[in-house]
Amino acid sequence: MDHFDIVIVGGGIAGASLGAEVAGEARVLLIEAESYPGMHSTGRSAAFWLESYGGAGVAPLSTASKDFLANPPVEFAESGFLSPRGTIHVDSTGHVDAFAFLPASVETLAMSRAELEAAIPGISPRWVQARSEPGCADIDVAGLHAAYLRQYRRRGGTLWADARLASAHRGGEWWTVMIEDGLSVTADTLVNAAGAWADPVATACEVAPLGIAPKRRTMVQLRVGHSGLSRLPQVSDAAGSFYFKGEGDRSVWVSPHDEIATEACDAQPEEIDIAVAIDRFEKAVDWPVERVERSWAGLRSFAPDRLPVIGYDVAAPGFFWFAGQGGFGIQTAPAAAKLAAAGLLGREPDPMVVGFDAAIYSPARFAPR
Repeated sequence: MDHFDIVIVGGGIAGASLGAEVAGEARVLLIEAESYPGMHSTGRSAAFWLESYGGAGVAPLSTASKDFLANPPVEFAESGFLSPRGTIHVDSTGHVDAFAFLPASVETLAMSRAELEAAIPGISPRWVQARSEPGCADIDVAGLHAAYLRQYRRRGGTLWADARLASAHRGGEWWTVMIEDGLSVTADTLVNAAGAWADPVATACEVAPLGIAPKRRTMVQLRVGHSGLSRLPQVSDAAGSFYFKGEGDRSVWVSPHDEIATEACDAQPEEIDIAVAIDRFEKAVDWPVERVERSWAGLRSFAPDRLPVIGYDVAAPGFFWFAGQGGFGIQTAPAAAKLAAAGLLGREPDPMVVGFDAAIYSPARFAPR
């Protein structure tokens, strides 16, 4: 039976990024249930780097990650993963606190109605105030994920696909990890980076789940009767009912910003959610919808307080959580992985995350008091 220092469960952006950070310092096995890593949340992300996303508790991870995403080390990638986009937050209420969700640390600029109309021709008159967040950028998710997997392999990491965890048991000084096809390995440390499956994986490992809940989000690509949209800024309702951004000259990606509670699964879009997305888009701008070009859905998983969970379980020796990244797992991946690697290996934190209060992300915050 093979023995590893660390077994990581989950090959999405969380498992791949953490694996890439620690593989050079430990013997690491990454097990992925599907036939290829990143099939679910990572592979379906419409990710963008939006510093305000996730609130004040997440913004430091996003901010710390930006330089790496824009200008990665040459040994990691030949070019950056960000393309400028910009976001415009719109509000229909006129309330003075409509944009209170934007962290004070994030640069935003008030927009006049004339500026809003110039940026988004055809914007509905119902939007009475707006703020731009110019730092928003698209992320090349596939490129970033692939770069982490390459780095993981270069540093000696082992990857097993089609290797769904069946169970794991801690006996003595290590874990015995059983794979569904009958394979088994042992490991000193077991990392739960299973995304929407984080709680079921914990249960299979005889570890108490933390209440990490999967939420389905729908995306729709619409063909519309308006052109020049490929670099359209992202437009987001301050009330959280939709966002859309340009995709092609006459195509947009639209989400109803839904968070539908679901079991961990191969998420698929539902007709009602597609209809809601179209309805909200049509109420936001006067561009006629010509057809739905495609639609998809993905799962985002949140801890009860909507902050990521990074650290050793307080009751299960050698069980490390790296989960609950919600919809901000891609944009926080560089900093979150470095923070997790420091905790996992007990080493000094990388300069990217020096000064971070890791305790706010610790699973200890959910322990009974």
